This record gives sequence, C-alpha cells and structure tokens, in this order.
Amino acid sequence: MVIDLNSDLGEGFGAWSLGDDDALLDIVSSANVACGFHAGDPSVLRRVTERAAERGVVVGAQVGYRDLAGFGRRFIDMDPHELVNDLIYQIAALDGFARIAGTRVAYVKPHGALYNAVATHVEQAAAVVDAVHRYDRTLPLLGLPNSELLRQGADAGLSTVAEAFADRAYTPEGRLVSRREPGAVVHEPDEVVERSVLMATEGRVTAADGGVVTVRPRSLCVHGDTAGSVEIARRVREGLRAAGVEVRPFA
Repeated sequence: MVIDLNSDLGEGFGAWSLGDDDALLDIVSSANVACGFHAGDPSVLRRVTERAAERGVVVGAQVGYRDLAGFGRRFIDMDPHELVNDLIYQIAALDGFARIAGTRVAYVKPHGALYNAVATHVEQAAAVVDAVHRYDRTLPLLGLPNSELLRQGADAGLSTVAEAFADRAYTPEGRLVSRREPGAVVHEPDEVVERSVLMATEGRVTAADGGVVTVRPRSLCVHGDTAGSVEIARRVREGLRAAGVEVRPFA
C-alpha cells in the first residue's frame, strides 16, 4: 500500500516567516509551494524549490487568489478569464524557480478559498482546469474526492489525484469544515495519526457529525502552518509506516 504525504510550504513573505519548511521537507514526499499570490515571494520560492530538489521532494504549484492580506482564505468572485491568467502566471513563476533548481513543477493544487470553491463552483473549477491544460496538460490536479475540479479535470483529459487531510475536520458531505467553525482543525497528534492511518488503509474518515465519509486518497496533507506541524507530520509518517503504508510521491 502506497500514499503520498504532502504539506503546504513556502508560505513566508519578506521578513515574515510561517512554518518550518526545512524540517517538513525531511518528512513529506511532496511540497505544495505557494506561488506568490496568497503567500511567498521570489526569494522564498527559490529557496524552497532548491531545498526540495536537494531532498528529492516533488514540487507542486499551490495556486490561489491574489489575496496576500487574507492569506488566500477569502472567496473572490473573479472573472473566469482573469482567474485563468492569474493561475498560469503562478504556475509559470514557480516552475521557473523549480527548473533552475534542477527540478520542475510536477502537479497543481489550489489553495485555501479557491480549493474550497472549486469543490462545487463550476466556473472557477473550469478556470483551474483551463489554466493547467493550457500550461502543461501532463500536470496532475490534486483536490478533494468527488469535487467539481476533479470531475472537470478528468473530463478534460487531465490526471486527477484525490487528496485527504490529516488535520482537518470533514462535513457529512465530504467537504472541509470552514475554518470559522470550532473544531475545523484537528490539533491532537494521536487523533491526527489515527485518522491518517484509517484514511490511507480503509479510505474513510469520521465526519464532524460522527458519520463516516469515504475519501480513498492517493495523497494525504498535513498543514505546515498548524502548531506543532513538524512533529505531527513526523508522527503521521511513522504511523503510516507502522501500518504497512509506504510514503511515496504520486507525481
């Protein structure tokens, strides 16, 4: 049994830092790197792609709304054509730094509010698919199972990869509980590990209402900006190994 372990990295900006990219790059198999619109700047992008390349960690473009002040966690009702252009811009920027580091962007994952929007928003999901298709149709799309994004991506001939979240609560419909709601982020390490192993081995997770949600992920995300994220990620990887699950990139 194999699963990818990913984390959101490169989310600092200028003098402001967030998370421990170096430590997480020693644990994860894929890095969702911010592309400068919700977080990240040219120096951050270059540093993270270089260090990912050194460690053999696969680089993914984590694209989002142009919303540094809101960290990309506020929905923006954008013109789809403008959104396509913003997304191509972000993928290309990160890919440039990845290539001079000796690697490349190997997949695309939306961030924050855009990630949640494209689970159901037809036009914005189409914009993400169009951007990836125009830039490089061989790039896989990483997103929620049964989402509008993955449905449209598959219809367009893109490779799609279902993702689950080790440290986020789920609604009964299989969406992520809003960060505005209590309990949206799971902080207890033992619970995160237990949920991760269950998702990887049995393809299911307990929702916020106590019901069971089917996820069947090929990739598992541990957020890099959660308190104690490095130790949580390390324990998740150890828990997966103990359960007979090999951690390996999907791309």
